Amino acid sequence: MSSEMSIIFALLLPLAGAVLMVTQDKRPNVRDGITLLTSLLTFGCVLSILPDVLAGGRPGVEVIELFPQLTFAFKVEPLGMLFALVASGLWIVTSVYAIGYMRGHHEENQTRFFICFALAISSALAVAFSRNLLTLFAAYEVLSLSTYPLVTHHGTDEAKRAGRVYLGILLTTSVLFFLFGIIWTWHLTGTLEFTPGGILSGHVTGTTVGLLLALFAFGTGKAALMPFHRWLPAAMVAPTPVSALLHAVAVVKVGVFTVLKIIVYIFGIDLLSSTNMSEWLMWVASFTILAASIVALYKDNLKARLAYSTISQLSYIVLGGALATQNAMIGAGMHIAMHAVGKITLFFCAGALFVAHHKKNISNMNGIGRSMPFTMSAFFLGSICIIGLPPMGGSWSKWYLALGAIEGDNWIFVVVLMVSSLLSIAYLMPVVVRAFFFAPDPDDHHHGDDAAHGHEPKPKGEGFWGQIDEAPMFCVVPLCLTAVGCILLFFYAPALHKLLMTIQVGL
Repeated sequence: MSSEMSIIFALLLPLAGAVLMVTQDKRPNVRDGITLLTSLLTFGCVLSILPDVLAGGRPGVEVIELFPQLTFAFKVEPLGMLFALVASGLWIVTSVYAIGYMRGHHEENQTRFFICFALAISSALAVAFSRNLLTLFAAYEVLSLSTYPLVTHHGTDEAKRAGRVYLGILLTTSVLFFLFGIIWTWHLTGTLEFTPGGILSGHVTGTTVGLLLALFAFGTGKAALMPFHRWLPAAMVAPTPVSALLHAVAVVKVGVFTVLKIIVYIFGIDLLSSTNMSEWLMWVASFTILAASIVALYKDNLKARLAYSTISQLSYIVLGGALATQNAMIGAGMHIAMHAVGKITLFFCAGALFVAHHKKNISNMNGIGRSMPFTMSAFFLGSICIIGLPPMGGSWSKWYLALGAIEGDNWIFVVVLMVSSLLSIAYLMPVVVRAFFFAPDPDDHHHGDDAAHGHEPKPKGEGFWGQIDEAPMFCVVPLCLTAVGCILLFFYAPALHKLLMTIQVGL
C-alpha cells in the first residue's frame, strides 16, 4: 500500500470504527473488539508511512480545492509524523485501559464514549497530517467538538459546568485569535501552506511578527498557556481515560504541536531569531512552567495535581519553539513524545487507584503501594520521566531544550528548566513516598474515599490479584507497558533526533 493510501486509511479508519460501534451498542464485547482492532489498524497505517518520511519523502493527499490556493489537503512531514505515531500508538493502550476502567467502574454511555474517542483520534491525525493552516484549523475545531461529550460524560451539574468552560475557552480563543491570525496571514502572503523556513519572511515587520505570534500562541487554547488554561483543570471531572486523552494522546498535544508547527513552517526560526519577537513568548511560557508547578504543589486531588503538571510541561514545548534554535526545536519535538508517555502513565495510575480503591486524594494514599505495587511502581517511573532524570525519555527532551537555550545565549531559561524539574520532584515524589513508606491509616482499609463516593468497600484480598489488591488487569497491563515505554524512549531518543533533524527539509 502506498503512503498516500496509508494517509487516507489512517484518517478514515477511526471514523469507520465509530460507525460500526454505533451498530453494536447492545453487544459490548463486539464494540470493544472493534475499538481495539481499529486502533491497531490505524497505528499500522501510520507506521507504514514512516520509512517514506525517513527517506526524505513527503507523501500527501489533496482532498478538495475550495478556492484557488485554498485547499483541504494533507502532507506528512517529520514533526507531523512524530505526533501521529504518538497519538495512534497511545490510542491502542488507552483503548485497552478504557475497557478495563469503564467496565470496572460500571460507567454508563460506554458506546458514546468510544465513538467520541475514535472521532477525536481521527481529528488529531488530521491535525498532524495537515498541509496548510486551513486544514489544520478545521481539524482543530472538530477535535474540540468531538471531545466535549467526553468531558461532560457523567452528565452531572459539575460535568456540565466543566464542559461549558472547556468549550467556551477553546472556541473563543480559536475564533477570536487563531482564525484572525490565519486570515491576516493569508492577506499578507496569499498562501496558508506550511513551508520549510516559513512563509512570512519578507512580508512582515518586527511588530507584525510579534502580533501574529501572539494571535497564534493564545489562539491555540489547547496549548494551555496562562491565562487561557482554566479549561484543563476543569475537564478533570471526566473519567480518567478522557484525562489520558486530554493530557497525553490528543487534545493538549494538538495544542502545542500546532504552536510548534506554525513557528517552524509559517514564521520560520530564522525570522523569529532575527526579529527577536518571540522573547515575550519565552517569558510567558516560563511563567506558565513555574506558576503551574507551584499550584500543583498545593493540590491534594491527584488528577488536579497532574493537570497543573501538564500545564507546566506543555509550556516546555512552547518555550522550545519560542527559543527558535535547532536544538530547542528538537527538544520541543521530543518532549511531545516523552511527556505523552510519562503523563499517560501517571493518569492511568490515578484511574487504577480510583477503580480499585476509590481514592482520589493524595492525603488518603498512605501505604497504598503495599496493595498496589505494580500501579505505584509505574507511577514512580512515570514521575521520573516527567522530572527528566535518566534513564527515562524525559531527560533527553529537557537536555536538548537546555542546549537550545544555551545556543541562543538565553541562560536564564536553563535556570527555569532546572527550577521546574525541582518543583516536579516536590509535587510528584510525595505521592510515591506516601504510597511506599507511610503506614496505612488504621481505620482506612485502603478505601478511605469510599464513603465520599457512595461505594461499598471491598474486603481486603478480593481484588483481581488476590492479596495484592490491584485494579482489573485491563487497567494494570497498559500502565505497566507505558511505564516501560518511558525507559525505552531513553534508548530510542537517537531515532527521534534523526527524524526531527530533517524538519527543515522541503515538504
